[in-house]
Amino acid sequence: MRIISKSTLKAFWEQPGYFDAEKELINWHKAITEGIWNTPNDIVAFFNGADIVGNGRIVFNICHNKYRLIVLFKYKIQIGFVRFIGTHKQYDSITDIKNI
Repeated sequence: MRIISKSTLKAFWEQPGYFDAEKELINWHKAITEGIWNTPNDIVAFFNGADIVGNGRIVFNICHNKYRLIVLFKYKIQIGFVRFIGTHKQYDSITDIKNI
């Protein structure tokens, strides 16, 4: 699976106060890019605590739920698009998660 874009993840962890996310986001990226994922259930089964939120999107808990990562997956072409990375509080303010 290819992720668009790792630079979004890097920009997040390089912000002051978010350095603790770097190791977990790197590990997440490595696991996703090394796998072939055919369904949302494949991903959720592998990533404990991930949730399917609909419209091709999965939410991942990063740093024990301190941060949230939303990725839109296109399984036929094996590409995932980072749609959101932020704090749990920022995530809670999203009103239309299925279209982010």
